[in-house]
Amino acid sequence: MIQKRRKKRLIELACEQAEAAGIVQLNEDEAGPYQAIPQPGASWQPEGYPATQPHEYERGGTAKLLTLFRPSTGHVRAKGVISATNAVLHPWLQEQLSAVLTEIEKQQPAETLPPEEERPLYARWETWLGHPPGRTLPPLRILLVLDNLAGHLSSDLVLWFFDHGVMPLYTPIGGSWLNMAESVQRILVRRALSGQYPQNAQEVIDWLEQTVAGWNQTPTPFVWNGKRRRRRERAYLRRLGGSAAALAHGTSIAS
Repeated sequence: MIQKRRKKRLIELACEQAEAAGIVQLNEDEAGPYQAIPQPGASWQPEGYPATQPHEYERGGTAKLLTLFRPSTGHVRAKGVISATNAVLHPWLQEQLSAVLTEIEKQQPAETLPPEEERPLYARWETWLGHPPGRTLPPLRILLVLDNLAGHLSSDLVLWFFDHGVMPLYTPIGGSWLNMAESVQRILVRRALSGQYPQNAQEVIDWLEQTVAGWNQTPTPFVWNGKRRRRRERAYLRRLGGSAAALAHGTSIAS
C-alpha cells in the first residue's frame, strides 16, 4: 500500500511540477485491441435512410494504437499496429523518445544546463529515484508515465531510459487513471470508430492514424489539477464548525 501511494504521488508531482522545472512530461499507453466489426455509436445519415449493418458477422482482425502523449501541449505521437509485442513497442517508443530528446537538445543543449545539484528540485534524478543515482547519468530530460507491463520493466528498456535521460514512472495496479494517455485515447478512438464499420484491421489503423493527424492540427492541452480533481479533494475534507478551516479525511482532533 505504501509503495502504491508513493507511485501515485510521484506521478501527481510529475504532472504538476515537471514542465515548470524544464522537464518534458510524457504519457505512453497501448490502446485496444479494436475489432474490425460494426462499431456502436452515432452516425450521420440522410433523413429517412437510417444506418444499417450487414447481417453477416465476419471478423476482420484487430488493431492497437501505440500512443505517446504530452499533456502540456496536447500533441500526440501514435502508430496503429496489428500487435503490440515488445519487439514492436520498444523500437517504436525508443524512436519517438529519441525524436523528442533531439527537439529538447536543440532548444536547450546539455552543455548549457547547470550542475545536477543546482538544477530545480523536480529536474533532479534523486527527486524521482528517492536516492542519488548509483552511477553517472546524463541530465534528466523526460518523465515518462507508463503502465507496469512486464515488458516495460525489462532491463534493456529501463537501462536505455536512464542512459538517455528518461525517468520511467509506472502506474500502480488499479491506477491506470493516472495515465493521461488513456484519456486522449478514448477521445481519439471515439472520433475514429464511433458508428463505423471497418472491414479489416488495416482500415482501423488508417482511421485511427488519420484521426490523430487531425487532432494534432489543433491539439488540446490537458490540465492535471482541474475542477474534477479539486471536487474530489473537497469531498475528502472535514469541515470544522462551519468555517473555512478543514481537516483532511481520516485526521482526528487531539482531545
